Amino acid sequence: PDLNGHEKYGLGNVKYNISRIRVTAVEFPSASISLLPGTGIKLVIANASLTIDMNWSLRTWMFKDTGRSTVYISKIFVTAIFSTPPDHTGHTLISLTSCRTTSGDIDIKLNGKS
Repeated sequence: PDLNGHEKYGLGNVKYNISRIRVTAVEFPSASISLLPGTGIKLVIANASLTIDMNWSLRTWMFKDTGRSTVYISKIFVTAIFSTPPDHTGHTLISLTSCRTTSGDIDIKLNGKS
């Protein structure tokens, strides 16, 4: 979904709109799944990266600008634990028990008219 709103900075408001958000690349160079006896499943993703493209616009009382942006997030690490209990019919359910995510670097490129 698009993101829009306004923030108050100094003497005025900044109105923003971020639209056409698209994930254009995802890389999982290192991922593993292991069984945790009596608990469930552990998923570990290491050193992943994500590229997102979007349109943006800003407006203040002094200026207005629009453009495109690319956000590159790298060094993403995810550890997730899933429990796998059986339901009342004996079928296995999967539910997220815990999740931890960190990212190392974020590179933002703004291309606009100004």
